[in-house]
Amino acid sequence: VVQLVESGGGSVQAGGSLRLSCAASGFIVSVGCMGWFRQAPGQEREGVAGIKRRATTTYADSVKGRFTISQDPAKNTLELQMISLKPEDTAMYYCAAVVCPTYGTLSLLDRERVIYWGQGTQVTVSS
Repeated sequence: VVQLVESGGGSVQAGGSLRLSCAASGFIVSVGCMGWFRQAPGQEREGVAGIKRRATTTYADSVKGRFTISQDPAKNTLELQMISLKPEDTAMYYCAAVVCPTYGTLSLLDRERVIYWGQGTQVTVSS
């Protein structure tokens, strides 16, 4: 059984930082493709960062230069380092295992290609 469990969410002021972690069981994160998605109230869930077998990453334009996705094979976790947080980053953040694209990385941000979801962790950024 595959389980993804997020942690690290919380409340910070604008300009602050948070690091999210996603612990995986029944799934080896370093050989797969994974992503972080987020959903704000009243909005659709959107992909913010994706990683393909520890080698290639992709980011939504809204978070480029501020978010960094990585995989830790020793811990079997997916990480998301977030800096310079903005109020518009406020959302529930979800870890996901994604179908690996044959070419490119753009589909890592496509929620229709998600195989497994975590339960989510809340990130709130105040101005």
